[in-house]
Amino acid sequence: MRFLTGFIAFAILLSACSSPVSTAAPIETETSAPAEVASYPEFSCTSVTSAESPSDQVSPLAMVNETDWVRGSAEAAVTLIEYGDFQCPFCAELEKSLAQLVTQYPDNLRVVYRNFPLIGTPEEPIHDKAALSMQAAEAAGLQGKYWEMHNALFAAQNDWTGISLEDFEAWLLDTATSLDLDMQQFTLDLHSDALVQLAQDAWTSHPKDVTYTPYVLINGTPYTGPNDVYSLELIIQLESLIKRQFHECPPMILTPDTAYTATMKTAKGDIVIELFPEVAPMAVNSFVFLAQNDWFDNVTFHRVLPGFVAQAGDPTGTGYGGPGYSFAIEVDPQLNFDRAGLLAMANSGPTANGSQFFITLAPAEQLNGQYTIFGEVIQGMDVVESLAPRDPAQANGLPPGDLILDISIEEH
Repeated sequence: MRFLTGFIAFAILLSACSSPVSTAAPIETETSAPAEVASYPEFSCTSVTSAESPSDQVSPLAMVNETDWVRGSAEAAVTLIEYGDFQCPFCAELEKSLAQLVTQYPDNLRVVYRNFPLIGTPEEPIHDKAALSMQAAEAAGLQGKYWEMHNALFAAQNDWTGISLEDFEAWLLDTATSLDLDMQQFTLDLHSDALVQLAQDAWTSHPKDVTYTPYVLINGTPYTGPNDVYSLELIIQLESLIKRQFHECPPMILTPDTAYTATMKTAKGDIVIELFPEVAPMAVNSFVFLAQNDWFDNVTFHRVLPGFVAQAGDPTGTGYGGPGYSFAIEVDPQLNFDRAGLLAMANSGPTANGSQFFITLAPAEQLNGQYTIFGEVIQGMDVVESLAPRDPAQANGLPPGDLILDISIEEH
């Protein structure tokens, strides 16, 4: 998976200059020097994401099969496979996050649960209820209610993990009754030879790479990062963005000797921006290209710091997303961050411009020489100043950001 292992990227080497075009015709009595016609260089891209392609070396662990318990669409951007134990407290924490995320991202998250009950041996048991809890979920599954029992076991783990096996079985029967299961059939299945053996096999025959719970794979790659909602949501959003990203550099679409303005429509009003193609042709070209391809539609101002900047351009709203390509900064020493209303590229390094941009809310001369200024607000600065403050550094509890509804480009 590109987000976890680093985006699979390759260098794209393009010429950064073009030859001048001569339009002068020879005159009989004298020779005129060739006249140069204004032109922009080809768009020079430093990296792009590769197109999706099937892998010839897919881990067997990543293959979803008919014995798996699955929630979510097979077309989801993210498939999360969990090897879990119902008595594992860390599994319960992960399940709290997944319960929220499968509801929030029904089309972009598929969850696969595989039983790995930590039974241990009679001499050295690990979890005393690992086998019986798995058997209960499987018994409910035989009646089409696996996930209902699965969720009930994890949700009430603190209630049953410390009680006796006898009391736990009574708890299971009460829970099965509340799930409206056929109790006679459930009781028979709970201790059936088939399910007892299934639990033992899940413990003794687990894949050699799976040595703990929860063992998690995301899109086929082992994942050992945090399991909170915020972290997993970030992965879902970035993986979902891949479908929209571009796999080659955009063409140079700017016309020489043409003025460009951008009208940024928001619910709070329009922001009209004069673009600076002569100063920053790469940045302006990318911005125009993305706007014309609806990249910015319904994208939030995810970072608004009063007295500093208002930042947008990432469809995920996380501050980590980009268009799939990146390019270098363009700095004009005559153009500085000496006023509010300047439009500039956000970046994480001198060759890491992408789709994110910011508008200054005050002078910010500490940014001079590090970021490309490629436009200026000429109308609607009051709209910029009214954008809802939002600091992603706070991570949790962020207020909703103001959306860019659309950006239209006008040529003059």
